[in-house]
Amino acid sequence: MIEITNLKKSYNKHLILDSINLHIKKGEFITLLGESGCGKTTLLNIICGFTGFSSGSIRIDEAFYNKPNKEGEIFTPIAKDRIKIFQDYALLPWKSALDNVVFALKANNFPNPTKTALEYLEIVGLKDHVKKFPRELSGGQAQRVSIARALALSPKILLLDEPFSALDNFIRVNLQVFLQKMVQKTAMTAIFVTHDIQEAITLGDKIVVMSGGHIDSIIENKIKPARDTKDFIDLKHRIESLLQGGKSMFYDI
Repeated sequence: MIEITNLKKSYNKHLILDSINLHIKKGEFITLLGESGCGKTTLLNIICGFTGFSSGSIRIDEAFYNKPNKEGEIFTPIAKDRIKIFQDYALLPWKSALDNVVFALKANNFPNPTKTALEYLEIVGLKDHVKKFPRELSGGQAQRVSIARALALSPKILLLDEPFSALDNFIRVNLQVFLQKMVQKTAMTAIFVTHDIQEAITLGDKIVVMSGGHIDSIIENKIKPARDTKDFIDLKHRIESLLQGGKSMFYDI
């Protein structure tokens, strides 16, 4: 469970995030939706522990963070149970697909790293590509290695920063389906940053619409309508209207 209360983030006297309030239940798939520069990646990095915040609080399960350090910043500590997947895959180019996953497992003292790595690479459909280096993989394959590496570490919280934005639409949709199934299977919490409305609707149990460092709307997406259905198109139009108008609303679908 993650509880964010009245969180603010300033940099050089510029307010980047303002009055962020968000409750994320265990096992939820959250999408943070908004244009570039709205603060969604900054919020993701704060949850991950890569970036500090200026005021407010974050609770992650039973741990509570609201005390600033001597520089006046509040940090959630970087933890093994919170793993971030990057847009650019962040694979080690001199290591094979298998060794990239094994390296992460060894660094975190997991037993049987090679066996575990092979299992997860097979799960993501790369059984026949384990010896290939990143330069020999397609974009979709490289991102699946990144996902396998993250899932093998058994995180409680998976944080994803526009991981599919550089991929073509066919691969992107397939990876969306795969990721959704894996998150449901493992019951982990996922927080997914995107600027694509269709992606946000497809994946999100809850869609958090952001602009200008604020949360404009939180949409409970209970039905997760299939693409091209009337419900999907109606929801897409409502979100487009929100992004254009920036009005604070709460939708329950």
